[in-house]
Amino acid sequence: MPQVTEHGGGVWSLRVPIPDNPLGHTLVHVLDTGRGPVLVDTGWDDPASWTALTEGLAAVGIPVAEVHGVVITHHHPDHHGLSGQVREASGAWIAMHAADTAIVRRTRAAAPGAWFDYLAEKLAAVGAPEEHLAPLRAARAEGRMRTLPGLSAALPDREIVPGELLDLAGRRLRAIWTPGHTPGHVCLHLEEDHPANLPGRGRLFSGDHLLPGISPHIGLYEDPDDSTVTDPLGDYLDSLERVGRLGAAEVLPAHQHAFTDAPARVRELLSHHEARLTGLLALLTTPLTPWQLAERMEWNRPWDRIPFGSRNIAVSEAEAHLRRLVKLGRAEAVPGSSPVTYVAA
Repeated sequence: MPQVTEHGGGVWSLRVPIPDNPLGHTLVHVLDTGRGPVLVDTGWDDPASWTALTEGLAAVGIPVAEVHGVVITHHHPDHHGLSGQVREASGAWIAMHAADTAIVRRTRAAAPGAWFDYLAEKLAAVGAPEEHLAPLRAARAEGRMRTLPGLSAALPDREIVPGELLDLAGRRLRAIWTPGHTPGHVCLHLEEDHPANLPGRGRLFSGDHLLPGISPHIGLYEDPDDSTVTDPLGDYLDSLERVGRLGAAEVLPAHQHAFTDAPARVRELLSHHEARLTGLLALLTTPLTPWQLAERMEWNRPWDRIPFGSRNIAVSEAEAHLRRLVKLGRAEAVPGSSPVTYVAA
Protein backbone atom coordinates (compact mmCIF):
# COMPACT_ATOMS: atom_id res chain seq x y z
CA MET A 1 0.00 0.00 0.00
CA PRO A 2 1.56 3.33 -1.02
CA GLN A 3 2.40 5.64 1.88
CA VAL A 4 1.07 9.06 0.95
CA THR A 5 0.44 12.16 3.06
CA GLU A 6 -1.72 15.03 1.84
CA HIS A 7 -0.46 18.38 3.10
CA GLY A 8 -3.20 20.50 1.55
CA GLY A 9 -3.07 23.18 -1.09
CA GLY A 10 -2.06 20.77 -3.85
CA VAL A 11 0.93 19.30 -2.01
CA TRP A 12 1.52 15.63 -1.14
CA SER A 13 4.49 13.60 0.12
CA LEU A 14 5.30 10.05 -0.96
CA ARG A 15 7.53 7.71 1.06
CA VAL A 16 10.07 6.21 -1.33
CA PRO A 17 12.35 3.57 0.28
CA ILE A 18 16.14 3.77 0.35
CA PRO A 19 17.57 0.24 0.20
CA ASP A 20 19.73 -0.85 3.15
CA ASN A 21 19.82 2.58 4.74
CA PRO A 22 18.88 3.55 8.32
CA LEU A 23 17.09 6.66 7.04
CA GLY A 24 14.52 4.28 5.59
CA HIS A 25 12.97 6.47 2.94
CA THR A 26 13.02 9.76 1.05
CA LEU A 27 9.95 11.98 1.19
CA VAL A 28 9.27 12.89 -2.43
CA HIS A 29 6.96 15.89 -2.57
CA VAL A 30 4.39 16.43 -5.28
CA LEU A 31 3.27 19.95 -6.16
CA ASP A 32 0.25 20.53 -8.37
CA THR A 33 0.77 23.30 -10.94
CA GLY A 34 -1.20 24.76 -13.81
CA ARG A 35 0.87 22.76 -16.31
CA GLY A 36 0.83 19.48 -14.41
CA PRO A 37 2.41 17.92 -11.33
CA VAL A 38 6.00 18.72 -10.37
CA LEU A 39 8.12 16.52 -8.10
CA VAL A 40 10.54 17.81 -5.51
CA ASP A 41 13.19 15.04 -5.56
CA THR A 42 12.53 11.52 -6.82
CA GLY A 43 14.16 8.88 -4.59
CA TRP A 44 16.80 6.17 -5.00
CA ASP A 45 17.30 4.38 -8.33
CA ASP A 46 16.01 0.95 -7.32
CA PRO A 47 13.10 -1.18 -8.61
CA ALA A 48 11.31 -1.15 -5.24
CA SER A 49 11.74 2.62 -5.01
CA TRP A 50 10.38 3.10 -8.52
CA THR A 51 7.35 0.97 -7.62
CA ALA A 52 6.75 3.02 -4.48
CA LEU A 53 7.03 6.28 -6.43
CA THR A 54 4.67 5.27 -9.23
CA GLU A 55 2.16 3.69 -6.86
CA GLY A 56 2.26 6.76 -4.65
CA LEU A 57 1.58 9.00 -7.62
CA ALA A 58 -1.27 6.74 -8.72
CA ALA A 59 -2.78 6.95 -5.24
CA VAL A 60 -3.21 10.71 -5.69
CA GLY A 61 -4.51 10.27 -9.23
CA ILE A 62 -1.32 11.05 -11.16
CA PRO A 63 0.03 8.68 -13.82
CA VAL A 64 3.81 9.04 -13.94
CA ALA A 65 3.50 9.94 -17.65
CA GLU A 66 1.77 13.19 -16.59
CA VAL A 67 4.65 14.51 -14.45
CA HIS A 68 5.54 17.94 -15.82
CA GLY A 69 8.84 18.62 -14.07
CA VAL A 70 11.34 17.51 -11.42
CA VAL A 71 13.03 19.94 -9.03
CA ILE A 72 16.08 18.44 -7.30
CA THR A 73 17.19 19.81 -3.93
CA HIS A 74 20.64 18.24 -4.36
CA HIS A 75 22.47 15.60 -6.37
CA HIS A 76 22.65 12.73 -3.84
CA PRO A 77 21.25 9.42 -5.14
CA ASP A 78 18.37 9.21 -2.64
CA HIS A 79 17.09 12.48 -4.14
CA HIS A 80 18.18 12.51 -7.79
CA GLY A 81 18.39 8.76 -8.45
CA LEU A 82 15.05 8.22 -10.22
CA SER A 83 15.01 11.54 -12.10
CA GLY A 84 16.14 10.01 -15.38
CA GLN A 85 13.50 7.29 -15.20
CA VAL A 86 10.80 9.87 -14.48
CA ARG A 87 11.94 11.91 -17.49
CA GLU A 88 11.95 8.83 -19.73
CA ALA A 89 8.39 7.98 -18.65
CA SER A 90 6.97 11.49 -18.93
CA GLY A 91 9.22 13.87 -20.85
CA ALA A 92 9.51 15.99 -17.69
CA TRP A 93 12.27 18.57 -17.34
CA ILE A 94 14.81 18.25 -14.50
CA ALA A 95 16.09 21.32 -12.63
CA MET A 96 19.12 21.54 -10.31
CA HIS A 97 21.52 24.19 -9.00
CA ALA A 98 24.54 24.66 -11.28
CA ALA A 99 27.06 23.61 -8.59
CA ASP A 100 25.44 20.20 -8.19
CA THR A 101 24.85 19.81 -11.93
CA ALA A 102 28.62 20.23 -12.32
CA ILE A 103 29.13 17.29 -9.92
CA VAL A 104 26.71 15.12 -11.92
CA ARG A 105 28.49 16.02 -15.16
CA ARG A 106 31.95 15.39 -13.68
CA THR A 107 30.89 12.03 -12.21
CA ARG A 108 29.42 10.85 -15.51
CA ALA A 109 32.57 11.86 -17.41
CA ALA A 110 35.09 10.36 -14.99
CA ALA A 111 37.17 7.41 -16.18
CA PRO A 112 36.37 4.08 -14.49
CA GLY A 113 38.28 3.81 -11.27
CA ALA A 114 39.05 7.54 -11.00
CA TRP A 115 36.98 7.91 -7.85
CA PHE A 116 38.65 4.90 -6.21
CA ASP A 117 42.10 6.31 -7.01
CA TYR A 118 41.19 9.71 -5.62
CA LEU A 119 39.55 8.31 -2.48
CA ALA A 120 42.44 5.96 -1.67
CA GLU A 121 44.98 8.78 -2.06
CA LYS A 122 42.88 11.18 -0.01
CA LEU A 123 42.29 8.68 2.81
CA ALA A 124 45.98 7.85 2.99
CA ALA A 125 46.75 11.59 3.29
CA VAL A 126 44.45 11.95 6.32
CA GLY A 127 45.91 8.97 8.15
CA ALA A 128 43.67 6.02 7.25
CA PRO A 129 45.33 2.70 8.19
CA GLU A 130 46.41 0.22 5.57
CA GLU A 131 43.65 -2.25 6.51
CA HIS A 132 41.09 0.39 5.50
CA LEU A 133 42.83 1.24 2.22
CA ALA A 134 43.30 -2.39 1.10
CA PRO A 135 39.64 -3.03 0.08
CA LEU A 136 39.63 0.12 -2.06
CA ARG A 137 42.78 -0.94 -3.85
CA ALA A 138 41.41 -4.45 -4.32
CA ALA A 139 38.17 -3.12 -5.82
CA ARG A 140 40.20 -0.95 -8.19
CA ALA A 141 42.46 -3.83 -9.21
CA GLU A 142 39.55 -6.21 -9.79
CA GLY A 143 37.55 -3.70 -11.84
CA ARG A 144 34.66 -3.41 -9.36
CA MET A 145 34.13 0.28 -10.10
CA ARG A 146 30.59 0.47 -11.42
CA THR A 147 28.82 -0.38 -8.18
CA LEU A 148 28.76 3.16 -6.80
CA PRO A 149 25.45 5.05 -7.03
CA GLY A 150 25.25 8.21 -9.11
CA LEU A 151 27.73 7.20 -11.82
CA SER A 152 25.08 7.49 -14.54
CA ALA A 153 22.70 9.99 -12.95
CA ALA A 154 20.55 12.05 -15.30
CA LEU A 155 21.91 15.38 -16.49
CA PRO A 156 19.49 18.18 -15.54
CA ASP A 157 18.20 20.36 -18.38
CA ARG A 158 17.20 23.43 -16.33
CA GLU A 159 19.16 25.52 -13.84
CA ILE A 160 17.78 26.53 -10.46
CA VAL A 161 18.87 30.14 -9.94
CA PRO A 162 19.08 31.23 -6.30
CA GLY A 163 16.56 33.88 -5.32
CA GLU A 164 14.42 33.41 -8.41
CA LEU A 165 10.91 32.04 -8.67
CA LEU A 166 10.76 28.76 -10.58
CA ASP A 167 8.65 28.78 -13.73
CA LEU A 168 5.66 26.92 -12.28
CA ALA A 169 2.25 28.00 -13.54
CA GLY A 170 -0.01 29.15 -10.72
CA ARG A 171 2.57 28.67 -7.93
CA ARG A 172 5.16 30.86 -6.20
CA LEU A 173 8.13 28.62 -5.48
CA ARG A 174 11.36 30.49 -4.77
CA ALA A 175 14.83 28.90 -4.75
CA ILE A 176 16.94 29.48 -1.63
CA TRP A 177 20.59 28.45 -2.06
CA THR A 178 21.66 26.53 1.05
CA PRO A 179 25.16 25.08 0.49
CA GLY A 180 26.74 22.84 3.12
CA HIS A 181 25.37 19.33 2.68
CA THR A 182 26.34 19.74 -0.99
CA PRO A 183 27.70 22.81 -2.81
CA GLY A 184 24.47 23.29 -4.74
CA HIS A 185 21.82 22.28 -2.20
CA VAL A 186 18.66 24.36 -2.48
CA CYS A 187 15.59 24.75 -0.32
CA LEU A 188 12.36 25.80 -2.01
CA HIS A 189 10.09 28.37 -0.39
CA LEU A 190 6.43 28.07 -1.35
CA GLU A 191 5.41 31.69 -0.90
CA GLU A 192 1.70 31.07 -0.52
CA ASP A 193 -0.71 31.19 2.42
CA HIS A 194 -0.58 28.01 4.46
CA PRO A 195 -3.70 25.91 3.72
CA ALA A 196 -4.33 25.46 7.47
CA ASN A 197 -3.58 29.15 8.15
CA LEU A 198 -0.59 28.34 10.34
CA PRO A 199 1.29 31.51 11.34
CA GLY A 200 4.35 32.27 9.26
CA ARG A 201 5.43 32.74 5.66
CA GLY A 202 4.35 29.78 3.54
CA ARG A 203 6.04 26.38 3.45
CA LEU A 204 9.63 25.28 2.92
CA PHE A 205 10.73 22.18 1.03
CA SER A 206 13.99 21.79 2.93
CA GLY A 207 15.62 18.74 1.33
CA ASP A 208 18.35 17.55 3.71
CA HIS A 209 19.25 21.03 4.91
CA LEU A 210 16.78 21.29 7.77
CA LEU A 211 15.51 18.04 9.31
CA PRO A 212 13.42 17.73 12.49
CA GLY A 213 15.48 15.19 14.43
CA ILE A 214 18.90 14.74 12.84
CA SER A 215 21.73 16.91 11.57
CA PRO A 216 22.69 16.29 7.93
CA HIS A 217 26.15 15.05 7.03
CA ILE A 218 28.51 17.95 6.39
CA GLY A 219 31.69 16.71 4.74
CA LEU A 220 34.20 18.18 2.33
CA TYR A 221 33.09 19.11 -1.17
CA GLU A 222 34.88 16.50 -3.26
CA ASP A 223 36.38 17.69 -6.55
CA PRO A 224 39.64 15.92 -7.48
CA ASP A 225 40.49 18.70 -9.96
CA ASP A 226 39.90 21.68 -7.66
CA SER A 227 42.40 22.64 -4.95
CA THR A 228 40.19 25.40 -3.49
CA VAL A 229 40.07 25.21 0.31
CA THR A 230 36.34 25.18 0.95
CA ASP A 231 34.48 25.54 4.24
CA PRO A 232 31.33 23.40 3.98
CA LEU A 233 30.45 23.66 7.67
CA GLY A 234 30.74 27.44 7.53
CA ASP A 235 28.53 27.42 4.43
CA TYR A 236 25.99 25.25 6.23
CA LEU A 237 25.83 27.40 9.34
CA ASP A 238 25.41 30.56 7.26
CA SER A 239 22.69 28.87 5.20
CA LEU A 240 20.89 27.74 8.36
CA GLU A 241 20.65 31.31 9.60
CA ARG A 242 19.31 32.45 6.23
CA VAL A 243 16.60 29.77 6.28
CA GLY A 244 15.69 30.62 9.87
CA ARG A 245 15.01 34.21 8.87
CA LEU A 246 12.43 33.11 6.28
CA GLY A 247 9.95 32.36 9.07
CA ALA A 248 8.23 29.52 7.18
CA ALA A 249 5.00 28.34 8.75
CA GLU A 250 5.86 24.70 8.07
CA VAL A 251 8.87 22.75 6.88
CA LEU A 252 8.47 19.78 4.52
CA PRO A 253 11.83 17.95 4.69
CA ALA A 254 13.07 15.05 2.58
CA HIS A 255 13.36 12.70 5.58
CA GLN A 256 11.46 12.05 8.80
CA HIS A 257 8.33 14.27 8.93
CA ALA A 258 6.90 17.76 8.46
CA PHE A 259 7.34 20.20 11.34
CA THR A 260 6.78 23.80 12.43
CA ASP A 261 8.91 26.44 14.20
CA ALA A 262 11.87 26.37 11.82
CA PRO A 263 13.70 29.14 13.75
CA ALA A 264 13.75 26.98 16.90
CA ARG A 265 15.16 24.03 14.99
CA VAL A 266 17.78 26.28 13.40
CA ARG A 267 18.85 27.46 16.86
CA GLU A 268 19.16 23.84 18.02
CA LEU A 269 21.40 22.96 15.08
CA LEU A 270 23.58 26.03 15.50
CA SER A 271 24.04 25.16 19.18
CA HIS A 272 24.77 21.51 18.33
CA HIS A 273 27.57 22.42 15.93
CA GLU A 274 29.09 24.99 18.28
CA ALA A 275 29.13 22.38 21.06
CA ARG A 276 30.68 19.85 18.71
CA LEU A 277 33.42 22.25 17.63
CA THR A 278 34.18 22.99 21.28
CA GLY A 279 34.33 19.26 22.03
CA LEU A 280 36.76 18.69 19.18
CA LEU A 281 39.08 21.35 20.50
CA ALA A 282 39.31 19.36 23.74
CA LEU A 283 40.43 16.35 21.68
CA LEU A 284 43.03 18.43 19.85
CA THR A 285 45.13 19.15 22.92
CA THR A 286 47.50 16.65 21.29
CA PRO A 287 48.10 16.51 17.53
CA LEU A 288 45.70 14.20 15.67
CA THR A 289 45.23 13.26 12.03
CA PRO A 290 41.69 13.70 10.67
CA TRP A 291 41.31 9.91 10.83
CA GLN A 292 42.34 9.82 14.50
CA LEU A 293 39.96 12.66 15.25
CA ALA A 294 37.08 10.80 13.55
CA GLU A 295 37.88 7.71 15.67
CA ARG A 296 37.47 9.80 18.83
CA MET A 297 34.37 11.79 17.82
CA GLU A 298 30.90 10.83 19.03
CA TRP A 299 28.79 9.03 16.42
CA ASN A 300 25.53 7.11 16.60
CA ARG A 301 27.51 3.92 17.35
CA PRO A 302 31.04 2.99 18.49
CA TRP A 303 33.77 3.39 15.87
CA ASP A 304 34.42 -0.36 15.69
CA ARG A 305 30.78 -0.90 14.65
CA ILE A 306 30.74 1.75 11.93
CA PRO A 307 30.75 0.12 8.46
CA PHE A 308 33.53 0.72 5.94
CA GLY A 309 31.69 3.24 3.76
CA SER A 310 30.33 5.13 6.75
CA ARG A 311 33.87 5.56 8.08
CA ASN A 312 34.76 7.39 4.86
CA ILE A 313 31.81 9.71 5.46
CA ALA A 314 32.78 10.18 9.11
CA VAL A 315 36.36 11.18 8.33
CA SER A 316 35.09 13.66 5.73
CA GLU A 317 32.88 15.19 8.41
CA ALA A 318 35.88 15.37 10.77
CA GLU A 319 37.81 17.18 8.02
CA ALA A 320 34.96 19.67 7.52
CA HIS A 321 34.98 20.48 11.23
CA LEU A 322 38.77 20.88 11.16
CA ARG A 323 38.47 23.26 8.21
CA ARG A 324 36.02 25.35 10.22
CA LEU A 325 38.26 25.42 13.30
CA VAL A 326 41.29 26.42 11.21
CA LYS A 327 39.33 29.18 9.48
CA LEU A 328 38.21 30.50 12.88
CA GLY A 329 41.82 30.45 14.12
CA ARG A 330 40.96 27.87 16.79
CA ALA A 331 43.11 25.03 15.36
CA GLU A 332 46.10 24.72 13.06
CA ALA A 333 47.99 22.12 11.07
CA VAL A 334 51.28 20.96 12.54
CA PRO A 335 54.03 22.05 10.10
CA GLY A 336 55.84 19.16 8.44
CA SER A 337 53.50 16.45 9.73
CA SER A 338 52.75 13.59 7.34
CA PRO A 339 50.01 12.46 7.39
CA VAL A 340 48.94 15.95 8.41
CA THR A 341 48.02 16.40 12.06
CA TYR A 342 46.08 19.23 13.70
CA VAL A 343 46.24 20.77 17.16
CA ALA A 344 44.21 23.39 19.01
CA ALA A 345 45.62 26.88 18.47
